[in-house]
Amino acid sequence: MTTAEKKITHIPSVKTERINVGLIGFGTVGTGVVKVLKENSGIILDKLGCELHLKRVADKDTTRDRGVKLEDGVLTPDAMDIINDPEISIVIELVGGTGIARTFIMEALERGKHVVTANKALLSIHGEEIFKKAAEKGVDIYFEASVGGGIPILKALREGLAANKIDSIYGIINGTANYILSKMTNEGGKFEDVLRRAQEKGYAEADPTYDVEGIDTANKLAILINLAYGTYVRLEDIYTEGISSISQLDIKFAKEFGYRIKLLAIAKNIDGHIEARVHPTMIPTEHPLANIDGVFNAVHLHGNAVGPVMFYGMGAGMMPTASAVAADLMDIARNMKKGISKRLPPLSYTEEAVKTVKIKPMENLESPYYIRFLAIDKPGALSKVSGVLGKYNISISSVIQRDRKIGGAVPLVILTHHALEKELRSAIEEIQKMDIIHDKIIYIRIEENLGAAN
Repeated sequence: MTTAEKKITHIPSVKTERINVGLIGFGTVGTGVVKVLKENSGIILDKLGCELHLKRVADKDTTRDRGVKLEDGVLTPDAMDIINDPEISIVIELVGGTGIARTFIMEALERGKHVVTANKALLSIHGEEIFKKAAEKGVDIYFEASVGGGIPILKALREGLAANKIDSIYGIINGTANYILSKMTNEGGKFEDVLRRAQEKGYAEADPTYDVEGIDTANKLAILINLAYGTYVRLEDIYTEGISSISQLDIKFAKEFGYRIKLLAIAKNIDGHIEARVHPTMIPTEHPLANIDGVFNAVHLHGNAVGPVMFYGMGAGMMPTASAVAADLMDIARNMKKGISKRLPPLSYTEEAVKTVKIKPMENLESPYYIRFLAIDKPGALSKVSGVLGKYNISISSVIQRDRKIGGAVPLVILTHHALEKELRSAIEEIQKMDIIHDKIIYIRIEENLGAAN
């Protein structure tokens, strides 16, 4: 038997024309999953050759009308009714969070059940533990819906692009943040006002911190990095910065320089070191990512064989996310019909090949920068600022200085050539203390050659 053959775990083939599925979490996405399984049952049957039968659905709220009808006895308030049911082969976890959801998944795996989840926070924190348990029990765990909603980016990394060395990943993978920045760019308005309108439309949570401060994006980036580079990146290793400090001034100046501001998830493989960062980024207006508006998501990556590719679509919502969950169910069902599992490792890499990678410290990043000062309008202000930048080896590429006063100060905007983040921060710290500086200095990193090979 070859090494490759040993890696495939053989399990009993499905002899019946039905595979029983249990769903834990009957919220928005869970409702979407029920709709997809019902409305597209004929398509699923034709493609699988068997029925995906939703045997049980668990949710604490058993009375609310979700707009879909379940058969009598299907809905239960106790998730363990699903996990303990020997007839249920696949468990879908759509509870969310990193507490009880982890318990449900680990219990299901322990009982030899396959798992489908959309839980990016759980996988970014406990992915290694969960994947090892699945391997130990010889079952599959699929999680396409955890990144990019209905966009099949994880399947692309695990299968379609499997032969590539991934040079770079750039992602707009939080719809709330992208909606806010798009509205600020296209229609104007302050961050706070646009955020409030987003909340009114249901595009932002009552507490938007997770989205606007980049945490959700960082969770998803961790999963992308793990699949792209065969590793387990910790969430705390990813530099994370949100969009709450972005103002109309920055958006307008970005336009003048030929850029748009996006909250980007960025990963790069440079000489064996991985850049892993989430922050507002200025990108050229002609790049496809610059024109991703509203709640849409997009991931642009470069493989050393395939070159640049981009995936675009709905990154969240009931039906797009449910589409990804259903696709995972079908992949597992196909494995079951063939009597195998572990055909495709969670990270695409074999267990033996998963390794620790070195994360490049943020202070060692080299990038062009946009820097905005509000400086007291008096002679010599620019020379003082440029003098400090020169002291820290920061070369100026462009300058805009406005005449209009804002609280007795004028905007002074500088674009730099490539500079070291550590030196940029030191320069800004020194300039911030000058008596000519009126307000907090804002700086934004610039990405010029997105998708180019490193």
